[in-house]
Amino acid sequence: MNKRRLRRLFWAFVCICLTFFLTWSVAEFVGQRTEVEGMSMSPTLKDKENLILDKISYRFRDPERYEIVVFPPKYKENTYYIKRVIGLPGETVQIRDGDVYIDGMRLEEDGAYGKIKDPGLAAEPFLLGEEEYFVLGDNRNDSIDSREPEVGAVRREDILGRAFFRLWPLSEFGFLSGKA
Repeated sequence: MNKRRLRRLFWAFVCICLTFFLTWSVAEFVGQRTEVEGMSMSPTLKDKENLILDKISYRFRDPERYEIVVFPPKYKENTYYIKRVIGLPGETVQIRDGDVYIDGMRLEEDGAYGKIKDPGLAAEPFLLGEEEYFVLGDNRNDSIDSREPEVGAVRREDILGRAFFRLWPLSEFGFLSGKA
């Protein structure tokens, strides 16, 4: 082989390696596609919808109330839950008479979620520690969330990112609202 051909092969190899590295970096640190499984976030998100997960924002700021986050449950491997942040670190969450209370004040929501039938762990005041969040599915009566022992309070370090953009279906294409 001549030098010219070797040089081309070398640069092709460098470009391929760089492409793989950049692709891996984006998926690992910036964002990735995820698919909704089930109806626990209905009416906001539905089964089989495709979303983009923002993995970089929480490196610079903390999750905010009403943002939709993705995290692994405590006792299941290779599984991820997608839920809405309701309670923030240091707050006390309680569910009484079907409504959510934060530090004794009723949480104002638009009513799309209905009354909660089973308060679970939040039947009694649920004090969140530092770096802990209380999450609920939007389909409040058909969701495994912080009310269940298998989820409980979600630690900050376990949150992979926030769902912020819907790719599919095309009729719903666009940014997701951080409002309840």
